[in-house]
Amino acid sequence: QVQVVESGGGLVQAGGSLRLSCAASGRSFSRTAMGWFRQAPGKEREFVAAISWSGDSTYHADSVKGRFTISRDNSKNTVYLQMNSLKSEDTAVYYCAAKAVWAGRSRTYDDYQEYDYWGQGTQVTVSS
Repeated sequence: QVQVVESGGGLVQAGGSLRLSCAASGRSFSRTAMGWFRQAPGKEREFVAAISWSGDSTYHADSVKGRFTISRDNSKNTVYLQMNSLKSEDTAVYYCAAKAVWAGRSRTYDDYQEYDYWGQGTQVTVSS
């Protein structure tokens, strides 16, 4: 079992920055891949970014490449999403998710159905 809690959301002007944090507890965090997803009103949940359990591999959606960066600190059991050059279309509830990793399990990170544990979400609102 893994519990994840997001923080860092808020209201920011277009072009500004925010850093989201996701604190995880429970099973060994270092053996858990982590992802960020977002969901805007009336839209499907979409992939934003993911990071492997070791932190060696990162993945970002095309819509955020060059603007958002995912990272993790296993000593603090925390994952971060640095968001720069924010746009109004980035407005959404952002969710952190954890995916247990074991030998033979799929290495797909951009499908929300692959994740096992979810946080409650944090609202990000970008005003234009």
